[in-house]
Amino acid sequence: MTQRIITLIMSILIGYFSMAQNTYLNESADENEKIYQGGETYDVKIYPQNFKNKKPQNIILVIVDGMSLSQLYAGLTANRGKLFLENFKYMGLVTTHSADRYITDSAAGGTALSTGQKTYNGAVGVDINKKPVETILEYADENGLATGLVSTSAITHATPASFIAHQESRNMYEEIAADFLKTDINVFIGGGYKHFTERKDGRNLVEELKEKGYQVEKNINTIKSIKKGKLAGLTAAEHNGRIDERGDMLPVATNTAINILNKNKKGFFLMVEGSQVDWGGHAGSTIYVVEEMLDTDRAIGKALEFAARDKETLVVVTADHETGGMTILDGNLETGMVKGEFTTGGHTGLMVPVFAFGPGAEEFIGFMDNTDIHAKMRKLFLIK
Repeated sequence: MTQRIITLIMSILIGYFSMAQNTYLNESADENEKIYQGGETYDVKIYPQNFKNKKPQNIILVIVDGMSLSQLYAGLTANRGKLFLENFKYMGLVTTHSADRYITDSAAGGTALSTGQKTYNGAVGVDINKKPVETILEYADENGLATGLVSTSAITHATPASFIAHQESRNMYEEIAADFLKTDINVFIGGGYKHFTERKDGRNLVEELKEKGYQVEKNINTIKSIKKGKLAGLTAAEHNGRIDERGDMLPVATNTAINILNKNKKGFFLMVEGSQVDWGGHAGSTIYVVEEMLDTDRAIGKALEFAARDKETLVVVTADHETGGMTILDGNLETGMVKGEFTTGGHTGLMVPVFAFGPGAEEFIGFMDNTDIHAKMRKLFLIK
C-alpha cells in the first residue's frame, strides 16, 4: 500500500511539473492583443550571395515554431515592409503531418526535421515503435563537427529536445536533460535550469556538466562574453520570458553559439528555435506573434551576417507547424499596424514555408515534406 501511495504522489508531481511547462497553452489574449499598433523598427541588410562551394561546411537551421505565411507577413508589416528573411531567394512549402495525426505537435514535427522520420505526436527523437533514431546533430558530432542548440523555451522543450534526446514523451523533461550528458554537444543556450538540478533522481546535472568541462552560466551578459570552450547557458528556471523580460537573448545567444562553434575547422551544425511565435498563436495574440517574429528575424540576421562573411554556411529557416490559424484582417506598412484574428487556440495543418541561403540553397524549392528537409541537409553536409 505504501509503495502505491508513493507511486501516486510521484505521478501527481510529474504531472504538475509537466503542466507548469505548458502554461502558455492556457493563455488567452483580450481584444486589445489582437491589434499590434506599431513599434520600434530595425534596419535590414541585404547580403551578397557569393559562396565558395556547392556544399556547406556549416549548417544553421532556424525553426520558427508556429509560423506560416500569416505570421511571416505580420512581422514584415510591423517592420515597415522589411525583414532579414528577404535575403532568402530559394524557398518552398512544407507539409507537416505526423505519423498518427493530420496536425502535428512540436515533438513529432521537430523529430521529423531532426531525424527524417515521421513519428507519433509527443515523441522526441524516437520512431513510431519508440526506438531511438539518429538526429542530424548526432550525425554531425559523429563526423567531428561542432554542434549547438539555442532556444527561447526551455532547452529541454519539445523542439530542441528532438535534436539531442530520445524519449517516448516530450513531458519527460528530467530524462531529456539527462540525455544532454550522453552527448558531446559543444553549446546549448535556453531555459530549463530546474530540470538539471531539482530532480527526482537526486542528480545535479549542472555539477556533472562542469565535470565534463562545460562552462555553466545563467546570465546572458556573461554568456555573450564566452568565446571558446564548451558552454551550457541555462538562462531561466523553466522557459525564458517574453521579449520585454528576456531582451535580446535570442540574437545574442545565436551570435555567441556561432562564434564558439566556428572554432571547429571541420564545420558545425546549429539549431536555433524562436519558440514563442507558437505561444502567441496559442494565446490568440497578434502582439505576441509580431514581437516574436521580429525577435527571431533579428536572430536570423545574425546567422546571415556570419554566412555571408564565411561563404561556406547554409542557413535554412522553416517551422514545425502553424499555430492559431492566424489571418490578417488589416495592416499598414507605413505605421506597422497589424490586425490579426485566430481561428483556433491550437495547431493547424497549414503548410509552412522553408527558406534557404548559402551553398546548396537551391535544393530547398517547391513542395516538400518536413522529412525532406532533414534528407537535404544531411546530403549537403560537406563532411571532410
